[in-house]
Amino acid sequence: MAEIKSTMEMVLERAAKMAEDAPTVTENEDIIKTGMRLAAEYLSGKSIDLQEALASQPSEVQVDVRRGMCQTLLRNIVLPRDEDLQIAGQHALKGINDLGGDGSDISAICHELAQILDQYGQHKDQTTEQLKDALKAQIQQQQMASGQEQGGEINPVMHPQFAEELSKMMTSLNNQYNDAMDQRKAAILERFSIS
Repeated sequence: MAEIKSTMEMVLERAAKMAEDAPTVTENEDIIKTGMRLAAEYLSGKSIDLQEALASQPSEVQVDVRRGMCQTLLRNIVLPRDEDLQIAGQHALKGINDLGGDGSDISAICHELAQILDQYGQHKDQTTEQLKDALKAQIQQQQMASGQEQGGEINPVMHPQFAEELSKMMTSLNNQYNDAMDQRKAAILERFSIS
């Protein structure tokens, strides 16, 4: 029984040590969450001026509030798979620009991000069209090689290989563009963290 008790004591001691070492929610994290909340209000369409909201905070917490705002805004800049995401990303970029002020290097990085988002849409459409054309040519060659007559317009989108190839191509494209965006986002967050 003494052995069990000593094992139990060891477990309790270890749990107490883990509780001591566990990070506590600091005031700093609460301040960052305040910034996140303000940015979320901005993104939800409420007429909030991010610079004014930031200026209304005590000066000693403004860096952390700005960091929280920036984190939330950056999370909303994603590859525009549809028009709603495109609009949300542009709105978030505008918010980051507003926070960064005119003429800053943040503005230049936001411009790069906007270009990446625009190029992604164009590149996605171009990739899809190239795949359609290539698959259509391949189907025509197969029909000619087998001696089949071409019966009407060929729709490569209906071919089982289309979805599989498109998925592979889009995964590669998304990874490439996400990497480029992540680099710019990290640079923006770094600049807001030290300002």
